[in-house]
Amino acid sequence: MFLTITTTGTPERPATDLGYLLHKHPDKAQAFSTSYGTAHVLYPEAESGRCTAALLLEVDAVALVRRGKGKGRGGAPDAALAQYVNDRPYAASSLLAVALSSVFSSAMKGVCNARPELPGQARPLRVEVPALPARGGPDLVRKLFEPLGWAVTAEPVPLDTEFPDWGDSRYVSLVLESDALTLAEALRHLYVLLPVLDDAKHYWVAPDEVDKLLRVGEGWLPGHPEQRLITSRYLSRRWSLTRQATERLELVRLAEADDSEVEEIDNAVEAETEAEEKPTPLAVQRREAIVTALRQSGAARVLDLGCGQGQLVQTLLKDPAFTEIVGVDVSMRALTIASRRLKLDRMGERQASRVQLFQGSLAYTDVRLKGYDAAVLSEVIEHLDLPRLPALEYAVFGSARPRTVLVTTPNVEYNVRWESLPAGHVRHGDHRFEWTRAEFRAWAGAVAERHGYAVAFEPVGPDDPEVGPPTQMAVFTQTSPKEAKAA
Repeated sequence: MFLTITTTGTPERPATDLGYLLHKHPDKAQAFSTSYGTAHVLYPEAESGRCTAALLLEVDAVALVRRGKGKGRGGAPDAALAQYVNDRPYAASSLLAVALSSVFSSAMKGVCNARPELPGQARPLRVEVPALPARGGPDLVRKLFEPLGWAVTAEPVPLDTEFPDWGDSRYVSLVLESDALTLAEALRHLYVLLPVLDDAKHYWVAPDEVDKLLRVGEGWLPGHPEQRLITSRYLSRRWSLTRQATERLELVRLAEADDSEVEEIDNAVEAETEAEEKPTPLAVQRREAIVTALRQSGAARVLDLGCGQGQLVQTLLKDPAFTEIVGVDVSMRALTIASRRLKLDRMGERQASRVQLFQGSLAYTDVRLKGYDAAVLSEVIEHLDLPRLPALEYAVFGSARPRTVLVTTPNVEYNVRWESLPAGHVRHGDHRFEWTRAEFRAWAGAVAERHGYAVAFEPVGPDDPEVGPPTQMAVFTQTSPKEAKAA
């Protein structure tokens, strides 16, 4: 992958000052080792009137897999052919951003001991990135860079020049130009926004990434109109980190507006207010209800069908009563996030032996699902079209036949209690339906009768006397073998 930074100058302020700012001599070609390959810095041109520095990153695809998160135990979904055959060596991404911060660290910090007056000077800058993945297209590229003072040229790269009817790829050829920015500001913009546009970091996003984002985004990120999108994507959509970063950025914005220090704003809330108990989120209450029901059933080997990003699997792993936990989802992206959440690549052998993640569709029977004590379908059925429910019913209750099945789904009657939910809307854009308590009980009762189960119903969340609880849960228990056979 390749990036160039060009500046122009005069005899009084020669363009070759770029070498001082980058701490790389224009007459030399230098190479630097990184965790994922070799970064080369060279100057295709270096005259007083015009100077260009180029960063060429040679990515070792095999090293990227070996040092990445796909190597761990537990069947991490990243360990696939796509890890070896992809765009990582060619298209600008978080790999290039890390190389920028490593090779040009002093320049990014605005430090130049030899010429301390240079870092604070704005200069003509032209940045070119020939191949940049842009999830959101040229329009998003402009929305991210133009508010920062850049003139943006983002030309879509066609899928194949020989076949124009195929349309454009998700890549753009990017040119950024500005006369009002310092080199340090430009590098910090690139460091954050390259991986944001790629929307796929190559390394685990730890909590310290929040501090890194705020440090590099100082002075420009708090007031950026796309701040929420930048924060979410940079932190790989980890909602807890995104919320933490958003709250801290809001404090910075308020402090700047009030011409005060962040600490003064942050301490303005009285201690009694901070100590007030926050309501437990419904998702947490739902997981607690599921764990309680599983314990009561005596289950040790549990299936989480439609496990999503692995929140329930993570909760179950904390309880030694559950000796085997299997997460199943049709989405490889969800399984990838679940693998990261569970830290499968760093998990001890004993713990890793208790958990598996694999891809599967609940619309088809699967021999891998047979023989388990319990199965959980938490907020799953409402994401299926109604005509596909019988297939799921047979795959779980008819084929897999765990002793206990837990099914949770929204109670549509409770929606009137959500102040932020417009009338007539479902809770999530992907919900194909939401049932009343009567509709859910009718469906669950029919399923139980057809497959030899008894069913009981439990509320999850506050049980409103008029509209019931926000979530309804059905607990299916397999009846005696004789009754099951008859059914």
